[in-house]
Amino acid sequence: MDEGESSTNSPSRPWESYNTVFTNAKAGMEGVDKEKVQRIVYEMSKGSKYFQNEERKEALMKQKIEHMRERCAKLSASDLSNYQKVVDRRILELEATRDLSRVWLHVDMDAFYAAVETLSNPSLKGKPMAVGGLSMISTANYEARKFGVRAAMPGFIARKLCPDLIFVPVDFPKYTHYSDLTRKVFRNYDPNFIAGSLDEAYLDITEVCRERGLSGGEIAEELRSSVHSETGGLTCSAGVAANRLLAKVCSDINKPNGQFVLQNDRSTVMTFISSLPIRKIGGIGKVTEHILKDALGIKTCEDMVLKGSLLYALFTQSSADFFLAVGLGLGKTDTPEVRSRKSISSERTFAATGDERLLNSKLAEIAEMLSHDMKKEGLMARTLTLKLKTASFEIRSRAVSLQRYTCSSEDILKHATKLLKAELPVSIRLIGLRMSQFSEEIRHSDPSQGTITKFIVQKDSSRQNLDDNDSFDLDASKNCLSNNERLSLSYTSHDTSYDQLKDVVEYEEQSVTQNQECKKEEKRPQVLEGDDLLRKHKESKSDTSAEKTEAVSIFPQMEPLLWVDGYKCNLCGIELPPSFVEERQEHSDFHLAQRLQNEESGPSSSTTPTSKRRILGKEKANSKTKKQKPNQKDDSKHIPIHTFFTKSNQNSNDGTQKK
Repeated sequence: MDEGESSTNSPSRPWESYNTVFTNAKAGMEGVDKEKVQRIVYEMSKGSKYFQNEERKEALMKQKIEHMRERCAKLSASDLSNYQKVVDRRILELEATRDLSRVWLHVDMDAFYAAVETLSNPSLKGKPMAVGGLSMISTANYEARKFGVRAAMPGFIARKLCPDLIFVPVDFPKYTHYSDLTRKVFRNYDPNFIAGSLDEAYLDITEVCRERGLSGGEIAEELRSSVHSETGGLTCSAGVAANRLLAKVCSDINKPNGQFVLQNDRSTVMTFISSLPIRKIGGIGKVTEHILKDALGIKTCEDMVLKGSLLYALFTQSSADFFLAVGLGLGKTDTPEVRSRKSISSERTFAATGDERLLNSKLAEIAEMLSHDMKKEGLMARTLTLKLKTASFEIRSRAVSLQRYTCSSEDILKHATKLLKAELPVSIRLIGLRMSQFSEEIRHSDPSQGTITKFIVQKDSSRQNLDDNDSFDLDASKNCLSNNERLSLSYTSHDTSYDQLKDVVEYEEQSVTQNQECKKEEKRPQVLEGDDLLRKHKESKSDTSAEKTEAVSIFPQMEPLLWVDGYKCNLCGIELPPSFVEERQEHSDFHLAQRLQNEESGPSSSTTPTSKRRILGKEKANSKTKKQKPNQKDDSKHIPIHTFFTKSNQNSNDGTQKK
């Protein structure tokens, strides 16, 4: 059976349908008996929580494949013809971006963790060895890979595959030291190299080749020799090509301790990419591979171009563009701009347990590690996120904003413990902590960019302006919000209740003062919706002929933000997975603020603050006689969000606008 290909579930050979096996795609596993590995992994896994979770994921993947097949079957010849025109146009546009002037080098250390351990302990040389333990393996050397042992495999399965396997515990400080040695070499060839991880990097060696009159292959050979010398014996493999995508593929061809050079010629690139299996491309994982193969029959990169009409008919444009670019052998050639860190995290996996004492102990260790990393980089943050993976492999994420910026392990642990306690009792196998919203983000932010809070004005704070500009004397108590209503606006920490975390929620001083004033009042606020205000204003317009203010919508109607296919914003096209709850909320706030800013500065915004206030006052005067529709529910307890938004007209100084 070909790799990744589904097969019929035979009663006597059930493992053949188990697609979650560790295949022989890793370098050094070319001669592995795949069926044997598949059978052992199945027998060692079945009945476990991991196996049940994988079965659920497998069922979902099959549903996606069936759904894709159904959609494909509904496409007519006319549809495919139209999509083919789109493909032909996109091919011309993508070909125009092809850059064959750069020389990119991808360096990948050979079995890095295992090689470092062998360098430290020469007695391990030539013996099957893996870094990790019985629960999980980080890296396996090439002797162990011959038995089917590989990274990310549970250690007890690896021991079944290779009874003589030697386990060595993970030592990250040691690996970081040797990684720094390799990066010292990389900087000699490209000071702005891109580090993929501790053991790989992308280098733009175009200028070095030009200045020294050497080819990309010669530079690669020299760099590999320098790494071996600098580290005292570690080897690496390299790939040289016109872009980063191809260079990464090339570095895997002659592993270990080898290199491959792909010439910067279009015909050579197209020949190379045409027969390349799609799984060799970074960004195409197991699920995408199965969908492309089983639903559309796409197995090689060339198939992506030949069946481009199906890709554009069934996938989003961004995904289809990526697939088509891969089929043409196109990749990034520019050096990405340096982006500041947005978060820092630490997590650990362990045997599933519901012991609260043990979980708190693990949490304390992770908090200490996270604090150490933050202090090392000089970071302070105020948003804490707790990540949990349960025994059934369910991912839970909870976040809270702290009162102040911190990097203290005591502060992190204090609030993380409260977040964890809210989830107990539960059996957990992974705990992670992440700190974000760094203090330097505020200092380095764009001062011209508006924030959502500048458009939110508490009713009692804005009422003073109403009284100053108009003759209406409204009861201040009607403009106060109850505590619960105010909390619902101030606190959003992903399903974590305020009662559990009330001491870590930040309120502005003004909101606290207003809360205290509201406690003295028993009346609920009477807040009117903007569209109702506008309608009443239009009705009374004939009675106010002396004042000819053009009536427009006070609160602009905004196209609703939707997530197409569950992750793509329908307003701007940005892609955010469903798990990015906080980021999605911030993105929604951004669009709302952006629309308000546009309405404020645009020519259509002709209602001034004073005229809006007059409308509000007139509606209040008429609110007692307003009739309620027979079937309309009492919404007195509901306060529309847009009543907290007010716009200002900076071009109007007298509070009115003339036609």
